[in-house]
Amino acid sequence: MKIVCVDGYTLNPGDLSWEKISALGELMVYDRTPMDQIVKRCEDADVVLSNKVPFTEETLRRLPKLKMISVLATGYNVIDVAAAKECGVLVCNAPAYGTDSVAQHTIALLLELANNVGKHVQSTGAGDWQTADDWCYTVAPVTELAGKTLGLVGFGNIGERVALIAKALGMNVIYHTPRKKETDIAVFSDLNTLFSKSDFISLHCPLTADNQCFVNKELLLKMKTSAMIINTARGQLINELDLANALNQNIIAGAALDVLSKEPPPPGNPLLNAKNCILSPHIAWISKEARIRVMDITEQNIKGFLDGKVVNGVV
Repeated sequence: MKIVCVDGYTLNPGDLSWEKISALGELMVYDRTPMDQIVKRCEDADVVLSNKVPFTEETLRRLPKLKMISVLATGYNVIDVAAAKECGVLVCNAPAYGTDSVAQHTIALLLELANNVGKHVQSTGAGDWQTADDWCYTVAPVTELAGKTLGLVGFGNIGERVALIAKALGMNVIYHTPRKKETDIAVFSDLNTLFSKSDFISLHCPLTADNQCFVNKELLLKMKTSAMIINTARGQLINELDLANALNQNIIAGAALDVLSKEPPPPGNPLLNAKNCILSPHIAWISKEARIRVMDITEQNIKGFLDGKVVNGVV
């Protein structure tokens, strides 16, 4: 059996081992694969591993030997799953590997928005404390989170973990999902109320055809002028021009984003220079511990396939 990984570098830049997966078949790992090389590199593959390399209907139909795609992530929107099903290709993912890592990064962004540690560290590094008139000073507001309301859009594994940490910080937590869940750590809210009541909003929902760019001018105008938004889910959930305008026009107070609609972002992305916008380069998932879990889950997905069982199948 031939296994081809089309974009292995972000998962394993050299600090992990492919040994467990290579034991299951002939493994070829490419750090990155250009669009025009996908078919050529995968034409003899029985199993393909992909993180962000897309597999469209056209590509899938040009790979008649392909039997399985194991996505090296939880989100699998890079795969045309309907076309995969028609082509008889099993698609699996790596669910829940990043719950702790992504929740931790979400809280890191929340604390940065509240405490502005980065701005103060930059200021002291520039020598401002040495020349200050007083023993302490601020260059940006510091906000206490206790008593503030955190609104979560999406309440799966990551959303629930974020809620637990936020509760420990003394925050009130409300959430919105298409279907109300039984929980005692957060209160269900409709989307409009969540956007109008929350002091901080954090997105934790999967990207679907129905929610693309749902965070738009209309919803942003419902937010408090002191409110801030966090996104560690998918960049396409936000209308980026609308958010940039809301920040630059002081409609909302700030944003902290780990994801953008196109990554790496082109120079013209309006959020790159937006006011009070913190950007991190899609690293919420990237702890070594989380990446090890991706490796382990992928191994189990392939073993299941070899044994005639579907493990973590999405098609």
